[in-house]
Amino acid sequence: MLDLTRLRVLVAVAREGSVTAAADALHYAQPSVSHHLARLEAEVGMPLTQRAGRGLRLTEAGELLARRAEEILGQVEATEAELSAHAGLRTGRVRLAAFPSALATLVPAAAARFAAAHPDVELALSEAEPSVALTALRTGDADVAVVFAHGALEERGVTVEPLLTEPLYLVTPADDVPADDVPAGVLAAHASARWIAGCERCRTHLVESCELAGFTPAIAFETDDYVAVQALVAAGLGVSTLPGLALTANRHPGVRVEPLPGDRRTVAVATYGRSPAPLPVQAFRTALRAAAAEFTQW
Repeated sequence: MLDLTRLRVLVAVAREGSVTAAADALHYAQPSVSHHLARLEAEVGMPLTQRAGRGLRLTEAGELLARRAEEILGQVEATEAELSAHAGLRTGRVRLAAFPSALATLVPAAAARFAAAHPDVELALSEAEPSVALTALRTGDADVAVVFAHGALEERGVTVEPLLTEPLYLVTPADDVPADDVPAGVLAAHASARWIAGCERCRTHLVESCELAGFTPAIAFETDDYVAVQALVAAGLGVSTLPGLALTANRHPGVRVEPLPGDRRTVAVATYGRSPAPLPVQAFRTALRAAAAEFTQW
C-alpha cells in the first residue's frame, strides 16, 4: 500500500523541482525527503526521479504517480473534512475558488446566505480562472469552484452543476453609433478596429468568434481586468467583448454595449469527486444555486 506521507513528498518534489526546495516547502529535513523518495521507489519497484543539473526531474512513471498522488491526497483531505462535519454543520470549512466577475456578483450573495445559516463553518474565498480553480479542486486546495465555459464543461473526476447562462456583449465607446444597416452586436462591423483582449489562454473565444465573422482581430491591449477593459474602450483605444457578469459588477458610463446574438457562456459550480459532497460543501452549493436563481439582470 502506498504511504500518504511519501506521496506528499513526491508531489512536493514535482512542484518544487529539487529535494532541497521540497524539504523547505514541507518543513522536513533534506535527508528525510530523500529517504521517503527512496522508500517510495522501492515500493513501486521503479525509478521515479532522475538528476537534471542541480535539480531533479521526474521519470515518466514519477510524473504519472505524482498526478495520481495529487488526486489521492485531495480526496483524502475532502474525506477528512466530511468526517469532521459528519455530526452536522457545526464545524468544517469551505474553500471557494471563483473567477473575478463571479466573486463580484454571485459569490457575495451566496456567501452571506451561507454565513447566516452556518456561522460556525469557516469560509475562505480566492480568485482563480476556471483552469486554475479546477486544478485546485483536484489537488485539494479548494473545495468548491465557480467556473465558466463557452461550450460543454466536462472534467474528469469533477461534478459540475450549471448555475446560469450569461450573455456576451460587444463593448464599444459610448459615441460609437452603428450604421442603420448593421445589426446590433455584429463583430464584423469592427474588423478594422483595435481590440482589447485577455491573456492568450483567455482570449480564445474572442479570437474564434472574430474568425467566424471573417477576420482576425488586431489585439492592441491585453488585460483580464474587466474594469480596465472598459476604461480603455471608453478612452477610444479599442473595442472588446465582455460577459454579462462583468458588466453587472462594473459598468463604465463611457461605453456602449450590444448583445452578441446567440453568444452565451455557462456559469457552473464544480466539486471534486462524485456526490454526495461533504455537508459544508453541499450547503454552499445550495447557497450558490439560490443566489443564481435570484439573479435577474438579464
